[in-house]
Amino acid sequence: MNRTIIYTISNPLYLLLEKCSTLDQLKQIHAQAITIGLARFTYITSKLLAFSAISDIDYAHAILNQISMPTIFDFNSLILGYSKTSKQEFGILLYTKMRNEGIKPNARTFPVLVKTCDCLHSLLQVHGQIVKYGNVSDVYLTSSLICMYSNYKAVELAKKVFEESSYKNVVCCTSLITGCFSNGLIDDACKVFDEMPERNDVSYSAMISGFVKNELFNEAIRLFCRMMDRGIVNPNRSLLLSILNACGAVGAFDIGRSIHCQLAEDSFSNELDFGTALINFYAKCGDIEKAKYIFNKMPCKDVATWSTMILGLATNGKNETAIDLFEEMEQKGPVPNDITFVAVLVACNHKTLLKTSWRLLGKMSKVYNVKLTIEHYGCMIDLLARSGLLKEAEMLIKLMPMAPDGAIWGSFLHGCLTHNEMHLAETGGKHLLALEPNHSGRYVVLANMYANNGSWEGVIKLRKMMTERKVAIAPGWSFIEVDGIVNKFFVGDRCHPQAGDLHEILQLLNNALLN
Repeated sequence: MNRTIIYTISNPLYLLLEKCSTLDQLKQIHAQAITIGLARFTYITSKLLAFSAISDIDYAHAILNQISMPTIFDFNSLILGYSKTSKQEFGILLYTKMRNEGIKPNARTFPVLVKTCDCLHSLLQVHGQIVKYGNVSDVYLTSSLICMYSNYKAVELAKKVFEESSYKNVVCCTSLITGCFSNGLIDDACKVFDEMPERNDVSYSAMISGFVKNELFNEAIRLFCRMMDRGIVNPNRSLLLSILNACGAVGAFDIGRSIHCQLAEDSFSNELDFGTALINFYAKCGDIEKAKYIFNKMPCKDVATWSTMILGLATNGKNETAIDLFEEMEQKGPVPNDITFVAVLVACNHKTLLKTSWRLLGKMSKVYNVKLTIEHYGCMIDLLARSGLLKEAEMLIKLMPMAPDGAIWGSFLHGCLTHNEMHLAETGGKHLLALEPNHSGRYVVLANMYANNGSWEGVIKLRKMMTERKVAIAPGWSFIEVDGIVNKFFVGDRCHPQAGDLHEILQLLNNALLN
């Protein structure tokens, strides 16, 4: 070993650097290294740079500028540091400087450089460099490229990278599955999954969370059940959280409860993310007492936990309790955020709580400095419309700093119909059809309004509009969970294997009611 290196690593200052844990300690060691002349050794400065790149990127860059002959290790350390900051584009500039100084990239350069690309153009340039230096066979680099192309909505390029890869392992496949789901390409994601030579808990998690994010909750539950029945893999944390959300969305109570039992056995149920997910699940399934029990039992609660519990109480008709819990949160819980205020405004869904909702809106900006979003305005407009204060609701829509969406005009329209304000309902309906021209439900509501008022000309006009726009009427449906299986039924549906028996029982019930 070189005598200089032996001297350097045996120096007490180097040993201190190895044990360094804070930026202040690092700066003290750096100052001492300069004082005693060790700063001229590349081995010391490289260590200083690598450590500071994690905690203070500007300080790390200053160290690099002081190194007379920086190495590829130094540039890689700093590029990695920039990839984890808001100054990601500096990573590309640093790479350009490195190449101008004649330093060639190595196997560690491109995986971090890819993550510094802040636009598709930069990514394409880096991809070109990867091809130039022959790093295309690196599966983890391939996975990173697939992820980044997918993030920039360039899914076809992501697919091309995948197809050109000589070794399509589980990491690359899972990256493409996630990319397809994030861009709404459900069939493509399923095709990649079905063709995978091997699957692990991460690939199943990617599929299930992808279904959940695209609101295909029943598909997520079916895949989870298939996975568990075959004993393929042990579900990981991410997978269990996703499936709990799916169970809550469709009311799959038995499956969700079995997951809760599994979490309790593994001592996960008191953890923050799982506790919050369980509160959300039980609240959505209507078992608000169980949700309250979990909430009270949790040793640690963050703002998401409090917000979930408040919303759960509100959606289960416990309005006053939800508002009381919000006030308790103000006294001894975390600082409320924008989601918390959406939850507590949902609790104010009765005209007797109108003053409370206005007070909460004022408190949002003045006390907590929370900016009003479209969701907050939506809650207020829904409350005003429900209360029959339609002129006030219309005025608030006009005063909003952002354009109202379909949900807001939908609330306004239903308020108008409830309180028989046909002229205002027609205005709301026109805005709705302009915003959501392919939403069949909007046409049906308006057609029923015209029909109830004997305006058949309006009904004919709407039907003509639907035909011209090729709007298909989505059938109504309902579901019920029996023995852990979610059964979904459409209007006029006879596809269920027990459809004959079900219709027979319905006929018997109808006859009993008539008699």
